[in-house]
Formats: sequence, C-alpha cells, structure tokens
Amino acid sequence: MTSQNIQQIRQTIARNKQSDRIFSIVGLVSMLVAIGTLLALLVDLFFDGLPRLNWQFFTSFAGSDPLEAGILAAWVGSISVIVVTAIAAIPLGIAAGIYLEEYAVKNWFTDLVEINVANLAGVPSIIYGLLGLGLFVYGLQFGRSVLSAGLTLALLILPIIIVATREAIRAIPGSIREASYACGASKWQTVWDHILPYCFSTILTGIIIALARAFGETAPLIVVGAVGFIAFLPTRLFDPYTVLPIQMFNWTDRPQVEFQTAAAAAGFVLVVMTLAMNGIAIYLRYRLRKNIKW
Repeated sequence: MTSQNIQQIRQTIARNKQSDRIFSIVGLVSMLVAIGTLLALLVDLFFDGLPRLNWQFFTSFAGSDPLEAGILAAWVGSISVIVVTAIAAIPLGIAAGIYLEEYAVKNWFTDLVEINVANLAGVPSIIYGLLGLGLFVYGLQFGRSVLSAGLTLALLILPIIIVATREAIRAIPGSIREASYACGASKWQTVWDHILPYCFSTILTGIIIALARAFGETAPLIVVGAVGFIAFLPTRLFDPYTVLPIQMFNWTDRPQVEFQTAAAAAGFVLVVMTLAMNGIAIYLRYRLRKNIKW
C-alpha cells in the first residue's frame, strides 16, 4: 500500500469522524430543543394554573362557578377510559403482531394486511371516532359510555402496537429461534419462552407511545359522546363520562378569566399524569431489560 493510499484512508476516516461529531451535535441540539419546549410548556401551564392547583380542584365536580369548579369527574373518567383502552388494545395488538410475524404465511394477502396496518397508524383520529360511533354506540348499542370510548381509542392505537410488536420481534436474532428448535421446543414454546421475554421491553416502548397518544385524544371522544359536564363519577362501563381534554376544551370556550386559569391547571394535570404513566412504563421496561441475560 502506497503512502498516497494511506493518506486517502486517513482523510476518509477524518471526514467520517467529523460527520459523526456533526450528527451528534445536531442530535443533542434537537433533544435539548424538545426538552426545553416541554419544560417551557409545563412551567407556563403551572404558573397560569397555580391559583387553582389545590386539593379542592381535584375533589370537586365541574360547575358554573369558575372558582369552585374542579376536575374530579374528568380525571377519574380519563383513567377509566384509558384502562379500558389498555385492556382491549394491548393483548390484541401483541397477539396480532406475533401472528403476522411468526405464524402468517407470506403471500399477497398478508402483504396486503401489513400495508393496511401500517397505513391505519396514520389515519386521522376523527375517522376512528366516526367508526366508534357507528360500531360501538349505535351498532352494538353500547351507548355514549366509558366502554364505547375505551374501545374506540383501542382501535386508534391498535396499529401502533401491532407495528411495534412486529419490529421488536424482527430485532431478535435468528440464532435464538434455531437454538430453541434444536432443543425440541415447539413454535409456541419458542415464542412464549424465548422471543417474547427478549423483545417485550421494546414492545413496551410502543405501548407507551400508543397509550400516551390515547390519553390526550379529544376528537374521537367528542364524536362518541363525551360530555362537557357531569356531576357524578362513572362507576360502570355503560355510564356517561368526561375526560380531561374535553373538560379543558369546555373551559377554554368560556369568557371568564377564572375558567382560563382552571383550563391551564387542568392542562398541567393532564401533562403530569401522562408523564407519570410513561414514567411507570419506562421503569417497568428498565426492570425487564435488567433481568434479561443474553
């Protein structure tokens, strides 16, 4: 190898290292901008809603008096709806992802299903609201209830969970499957005992993103009948409900400044609840990854 070739190799390595540094700086700046924007939003909501952030705000129902109105029904309704959503969407989404990746025969029909699943992840949420209205509210006669809202949001996030599950399974090395089959394990034993334990922490990342989106959705819930005011807590699946985004929307439409303050406080609570839910899921993901031994 001549000295000229060595010099060209050194120049190429130097350019690659410089490109890596530039990319690292751009990534760091992008991350700091995103985090700074989120912190600015939180701080602005906190100080705008600080006069209403007290125990009475969390334990009172909404009303016509802006100084007495609270978010009790809204945050209880949000939790109720998201629990129904999680129970309906997570098992079905993971099962569908496993089937498409591990069991489905690769032909034109499965290719068509895969394309449609990927496209459904980008469909506007209002379309799912109309689907939920026709299917759950009127078709199955569930009415404008917690169950209808939860199932509608489950349809909304189902494609996200399916795609996340498939990508997580694809990332598992084929050698793990081959070693399992070599020991005499069946396909289901391989999936349940070897594939899922290694990829579930990655699947959980997709679930976090999906549930966070569902938690803040407004348009589908307006379509399927979320009310702006209720003076009781939903205790059954077929009860009427409201959620925090709907309550915020209702308050921001009022002219009184006190209602704007209450809306800011509700917005701060919504963001904190979303971050808390994500934090719990991230902690579970960390524990799962820590217990996995490659």
